[in-house]
Amino acid sequence: MDDHVNRPQEMGPWVLINADWYKAVVRTELGDTMDKRFSGPWYIEEMEVWGDDSLDLLGPANITFDDDGLGSFQFVAVVGFIDCRFSERDGKPLVEFSWQGHDDSDDACGRGWATIEGDGKLRGRIFIHCADDSAFIAKRD
Repeated sequence: MDDHVNRPQEMGPWVLINADWYKAVVRTELGDTMDKRFSGPWYIEEMEVWGDDSLDLLGPANITFDDDGLGSFQFVAVVGFIDCRFSERDGKPLVEFSWQGHDDSDDACGRGWATIEGDGKLRGRIFIHCADDSAFIAKRD
């Protein structure tokens, strides 16, 4: 491994992953797994648990898939950074992801999934570990 790439740092029970190290080592070993149909920002227009009036509390509610298989989302007071895996389910493009970030001022993590439906919308579910989970619908930004 290249010496210029920083390794993860231990922080109590958590490991702080350096994004450059992750991209250079982990994603390289996995190969190019990005499904370009998901690439870019999607605006979250509806969630099962939270009302439309609170979705954009910290800014436009969205989920974004980067070309390197990573990404981010935000809705209400939840902000997360995602690590994606792409495949298909019932003939539809599927993304499954784990995430870590914040729920208001508390550390949070979880998982989620989404499919691109025939109408071009992204439909899925986001799970907050030991807390809420919600279905969502998003459209291209």
